[in-house]
Amino acid sequence: MCCPDGQNKRDPKSGDYGGYAMSQDMEQIYRQRLNRYVTAMGNGQPDQVPVRVFAAEFAARHAGFTCQQVTHDYSYAYEATRKCAADYGWDATVGNMVYVWTGLTQALGLRYYGVPGVDVSPDTGFQYREPPEGQAFMKPEEYDHLIDDPTDFLFNVWLPRVSTEVDVPGEKATYRSHVALVKGGMAMWNYFVTLGQQGEALRRECGTVSAISGIFKAPMDIIADKLRGYIGLTMDLMERPEKVLAACRALMPHLLYVALSGADPQHYVPIGFWMHRGCVPFITHEHFREIYWPTLKPIVEHAWKAGHQMLFYAEGNWDAHLEAFAELPAGSIVYHVDRGDIFRAREVFGNRFCLSGGVPNYLLAYGSPDEVRETCRRIIEGVADKGGYVMDASAIIQNDAKPENVRAMTEAAREFGNYGKSPDDTLPPPLTAPPDFVPEPLPECGTRTSPGVCVPWNVKRRELDHMLGDEGILERVWNEVEGFAYAFIWHCLLSF
Repeated sequence: MCCPDGQNKRDPKSGDYGGYAMSQDMEQIYRQRLNRYVTAMGNGQPDQVPVRVFAAEFAARHAGFTCQQVTHDYSYAYEATRKCAADYGWDATVGNMVYVWTGLTQALGLRYYGVPGVDVSPDTGFQYREPPEGQAFMKPEEYDHLIDDPTDFLFNVWLPRVSTEVDVPGEKATYRSHVALVKGGMAMWNYFVTLGQQGEALRRECGTVSAISGIFKAPMDIIADKLRGYIGLTMDLMERPEKVLAACRALMPHLLYVALSGADPQHYVPIGFWMHRGCVPFITHEHFREIYWPTLKPIVEHAWKAGHQMLFYAEGNWDAHLEAFAELPAGSIVYHVDRGDIFRAREVFGNRFCLSGGVPNYLLAYGSPDEVRETCRRIIEGVADKGGYVMDASAIIQNDAKPENVRAMTEAAREFGNYGKSPDDTLPPPLTAPPDFVPEPLPECGTRTSPGVCVPWNVKRRELDHMLGDEGILERVWNEVEGFAYAFIWHCLLSF
């Protein structure tokens, strides 16, 4: 139970995510955990090592749900997350353990997901389907369109191509296409509203911190994941690297805008940065230095200037690029270790950044509690003697992990990561860049490609023959409503 009074005993489909007052005790627990988490991410020493777990299908299994239930109906995913957070006593976690809501992907007919209960077994997690060679969702000759106006390209070329429901512009519009766009937009809005409510429920019921806020991916990762596919990208890096670089540069202002639009307004928790195809051996050292890193580093610096850390969730082995990451301002990132060497990361970074992760997922699946406990002890003693470490598995925990091993990891953090201090329920000041810090400049984009809108006000203004009232209010509301459409297409690209 999440609360001693049993307030969590409700149908997860009810939509009641915290319509009651938080108990004083739970509020104090929450503030202690927030202090612990934020202090560690600032590379400081809290009372003990915080435990922040990113659990996917493991949470479903713990709560007694199938992968289909939690993936297709996010209310079950929310319930599973709260149950895990409460039962294991985690300091922080992600509100939706699934990451991709397949109810929305099916509403839009997105071709690149295998949906549990439809394309794969109900007990198998959702699958991302790489497009076959020659069938990428963006053709090599379309780079110029993407570079000229990324938002226009996404709406008019990419979305109809990745969707079984949305019609190609210029073709006869169908009933199904209209319905899919309305459904998709309304569903995304509803999902994000309830995700915010889930964060409040985690706080009220479980005293657990929402671990991240907002989403970011590197420009080249976007091209590899959702546009050209990995095979297409590798061919382009050899045949047209200048186009890849120009496309990455065109994406930079938009990806920063989306990241900041979802960032924590209180500046406590970091923006989640999911790192995919930029590590060796996916791309060469040369392509990393000349394209991947120059189009990533300025974005991270601008986010830091705005008062937001990024969580570098370094999936795979990124050890070859640690020295490059060390160029970033101290405190600007939290570096999560998957298959890399966490001890080498500490050696390279020193006390520059907080580290997290490093507990191998294969150990959680196939090892014993004693083996997990010993690994956690070595990590804490090797990288966390002065603080600056957050306990977590090396990657998102799937349903092959043994519950006793996940519990052993959690308990080891309490046993070996105790710094001999009393819990502190005061909130530390949010991390921020020094006032004189100047980030590298971002590429400029033209009026048509400005982040935040699809049809700029100056275009709409020319369509209005006359105006009898306040143009300022018309422009403001136009841009605000435009932002809904802009958020829809960019989150289709980034979040779904």
